[in-house]
Amino acid sequence: MNLWRKLSASGHISQLAASATLIGVTILLGGCASGGPYRFPLMPAPDIYAEQITDPFADLSPIEIADGDAGILYATNRARDEESDEIGYTNKRDDVIRVGSARVELGEGQYTWDEARRISLLKNRTEDYPIQVAEIDEFGVVPESVSPEDDPVARGANPAASRRFLDKVQAQLDRSKVKEINIYVHGYKVVFENPILVSAELWHYLGYEGSFIAFSWPSTPKRLAYFADSATAEYSAARLRWLLIALAGRTTAERINIIGYSAGTRVVVTALDQLNLLAKYAPESLRERYIRIGHVILVGADADRDNFARMLGEGVLDIADDFNIYVSGNDKALGLSRWLLAGQNRLGQAFDPAEVTEAGKRFVATHPALRFIDVTEAEDSSTGNGHSYFRNSPWVSGDILMTLRYGLSPQQRGLTLEQDLPVWNFPPDYLQRLRAALDRLGISSTSQVSSSDTQ
Repeated sequence: MNLWRKLSASGHISQLAASATLIGVTILLGGCASGGPYRFPLMPAPDIYAEQITDPFADLSPIEIADGDAGILYATNRARDEESDEIGYTNKRDDVIRVGSARVELGEGQYTWDEARRISLLKNRTEDYPIQVAEIDEFGVVPESVSPEDDPVARGANPAASRRFLDKVQAQLDRSKVKEINIYVHGYKVVFENPILVSAELWHYLGYEGSFIAFSWPSTPKRLAYFADSATAEYSAARLRWLLIALAGRTTAERINIIGYSAGTRVVVTALDQLNLLAKYAPESLRERYIRIGHVILVGADADRDNFARMLGEGVLDIADDFNIYVSGNDKALGLSRWLLAGQNRLGQAFDPAEVTEAGKRFVATHPALRFIDVTEAEDSSTGNGHSYFRNSPWVSGDILMTLRYGLSPQQRGLTLEQDLPVWNFPPDYLQRLRAALDRLGISSTSQVSSSDTQ
């Protein structure tokens, strides 16, 4: 039974339903790959900035970044690399959570803040600008993550690790106008550093507002590790659930937003499913204290579509402000995943209109917190195998950032609703519509980038 038919059958769904770096000057964390630093080119500038529709740095100075606690924080259930002289993590899973912070730099750290800012906003760059993890600071093992049968002392558990981690989160919130935490959960086949760097990019383009955390689960950078990674993603969900509860209960964050990518969406939806089931039997006072999920953004979601429909039937929508599910007809990786899994539809695949029932349409229309966004026609969404569009497409990355930074609805972000489906898409005049929408909302185009800065 496909998602739309499952939605139709779910009438009982609960209605509770300096030498400046790219990410700033003082970023700490843990993990270096052996054989040289792991790096990749800086993502294309989102068109909301490259086209000077708005400027994430209009009210930000390098002094503020240096004085603030601008590290990319992380939580990981990867095993430590005991063979390395430096702090690092393998692709094997551990049964504890380690936390820390990382410093990320653009190039070899040779750029000033103004240069890094200018480069990041260029629409057409003449060269690649690599980013890499420059420094790692692990705070330690979280005591709450140690299994009852293990000796916390032997596992290196340290209450100070949790306190230091949460204090760092709080420090980032205290210096920000936006009192929200963003968590990025990566996909299949990547090393520890990958989510650190992606988090650095996203936080940079958010103007360093709020706090940003990379959740690095132990995926394996090998093509044949798909099924092992699938099992590990399910295993890692409980660790993400702990993080969500700890952040809500021990910081002043107003919301905790989650960005899940590819196989990482399994970690996200499973953790939220578990949290939802726990919340159903918790007193209202505990719900208010420990559940503060804001925007859930699922991109290239390699999660079972029917299983997500089951979660909807059990009221998972009630656990967050909204679910933003990006789908694509260009995503070849999800097509392969579907084939490997005997034809099980993936959540991030574009819908076949023939599958959509009238009842399914009504369900989505009457649950505005559930938003499907089709990126098939978005600029550069088909680059490569069409799976990495959230970084490769300047339209999609900008759309995600507008949700995180301003909490805008799809219509407020310039998207249009398909005529026959409850799915939002990117029209050809998307940028013009977005500019007009932001002007109406008073989010002015205050870019301080001169025309000579963009090529």
